Amino acid sequence: MLAYRTATCSAPAYFHLLLRIYIPSRSLRCASERRLVVPSQRGSKSLSRTFSFTVPGWWNDLPTPIRNRDTKGQFLLDHVCNHYSLLEKDYFGIRYVDPEKQRHWLDPSKPVVKQMKCQQPYTMCFRVKFYPQEPIKIKEELTRYLLYLQLKRDVYHGRLLCPFTDAAYLGACIVQAELGDYDPEEHPADYISDFKLFPKQSLKLDSKIMEIHQNELRGQCPALAELSLLQRAHTLDTYGVDPHPCKDFTGSTAFLGFTARGFVVFQGNKRIHLLKWADVSKFKFEGKTFYVIGVQREKKLVLTFHTSTPASCKHLWKCAVENQAFYKCAKSSQIKTVSSSSIIFKGSRFRYSGRVAKEVIEASSKIQRDPPVVHRSARSRTRAFHLSVITQPTVHSAGLSALKDSVHLSPLKPSIHVDHEDEACAALTISDTAYSPCASVVPTPVEESQGGLNLLFQSPARLLKELHADPEMQLELQAERERELTREAFRQSLCSPSSGRQQMQACLLSAARLVVMATGLLVILLPLLLVLLESDLDISFLHDIRQTPEFEQFHYEYYCPLRRWFLCKLELMTEQLWGD
Repeated sequence: MLAYRTATCSAPAYFHLLLRIYIPSRSLRCASERRLVVPSQRGSKSLSRTFSFTVPGWWNDLPTPIRNRDTKGQFLLDHVCNHYSLLEKDYFGIRYVDPEKQRHWLDPSKPVVKQMKCQQPYTMCFRVKFYPQEPIKIKEELTRYLLYLQLKRDVYHGRLLCPFTDAAYLGACIVQAELGDYDPEEHPADYISDFKLFPKQSLKLDSKIMEIHQNELRGQCPALAELSLLQRAHTLDTYGVDPHPCKDFTGSTAFLGFTARGFVVFQGNKRIHLLKWADVSKFKFEGKTFYVIGVQREKKLVLTFHTSTPASCKHLWKCAVENQAFYKCAKSSQIKTVSSSSIIFKGSRFRYSGRVAKEVIEASSKIQRDPPVVHRSARSRTRAFHLSVITQPTVHSAGLSALKDSVHLSPLKPSIHVDHEDEACAALTISDTAYSPCASVVPTPVEESQGGLNLLFQSPARLLKELHADPEMQLELQAERERELTREAFRQSLCSPSSGRQQMQACLLSAARLVVMATGLLVILLPLLLVLLESDLDISFLHDIRQTPEFEQFHYEYYCPLRRWFLCKLELMTEQLWGD
């Protein structure tokens, strides 16, 4: 059986779906966890699975027919989306974490079991994978609501970093969607303090959020407030960025990301690079080094970055290839298989197997049905979410048109993305604070036994305190400090004179060994080659060498005289021995 469970919490719920996969050995009934494990069928390719999804506000049991080792990730993704009537599913994906804490996207074209390297149970999360460039083109309210929940999570984790005015507007939209219109009789003076919306939330920001909520967003229903947030968020430079931490060639920390516009690099509070997809030629990686090859101002540009592990570098490369194919290609038939390295060394090969952005938008425009109705509890921070689908396929566009027309009543910030070459090349300040998302610190799957959703919505200071108290986190930090000390000691050893002389002696010794080895090989191989050439062996490549003018000249001018001289000397030595 496929069981859906909801974690209760007093904090605002966000878009979170956990998938646990179990491989049982015998029939077992788990009444407490509402799971039914069916014994595996006969045959090596037959498996039984129990999937447990956790989605705040979704209270359904879903039977699943997945009992085969060859079941691919696309089937699992389709199964979830079909159950909840999600048609615009190309924007979403399933993410999991391996035992080394490395995140991965479930590959739809590969079997699920072969991608899982950790021990059971397997835990996965449902996430927005590709952010739509224009959220207004999303056809159904359900898809917009899920995107809103993902953006709300990005805001809290510091991924969607933005200036103060934009942050206040986004926070006000969330409050309007959660609480509705401001009511002085119902809401106290500090009602905004109960919302943990940003990693660092100041009194000044709270005051601005309340001002916008009380004055500018009054009268907006939850769907309209969510659409207002989408309209403002998609104009930001950090919209859609799934940050990948790394080091640049100077050793400074940078965050790489991929958006609908192209490849971006953030450092401090600035966006230091923006390569549009049309200017990106290729992504490749070797070990822990990631390369971006492109063109900027009609000159070839090669950007080099270093990740912490080869696995994280490969994950970064796969994300780059998928995002480039999704946003750049006009048709999925144009997508090609790419290699991670040069022609000689093939390396990893990968191909994005889904639809591209233009095809997704075109498919959305052709949806002809009454969309699923999203019922929200208007005054509760724990958002109940219920879906009901009208089975009769009818055109339902009046509601969407009304939303599109009314969303312009709210003051939205105009897009700052000017399509100029200088704007893409120059560093752009994105916020008053440095870009430092905390999503890489907090595990993607959040277990209910470890605090669940409540943990994520605690204050940042308490969150960091608990993380640093975690023994695993302490071990990771200690290992990082030891690696830094090792690198520092190595740099100091390079600067000292004594170590320089030792390194020079080591280099000379290595060169001498190489020369001796090469000389020994020549001494052994050259006589062997001469013996083969002068022998009567009828081998094609030896015959071809014998026919060359150079070999004939060598044979008559050097080899024959040398052989006669050697035979004469041998004959004289033999006569002397016999004479004695």
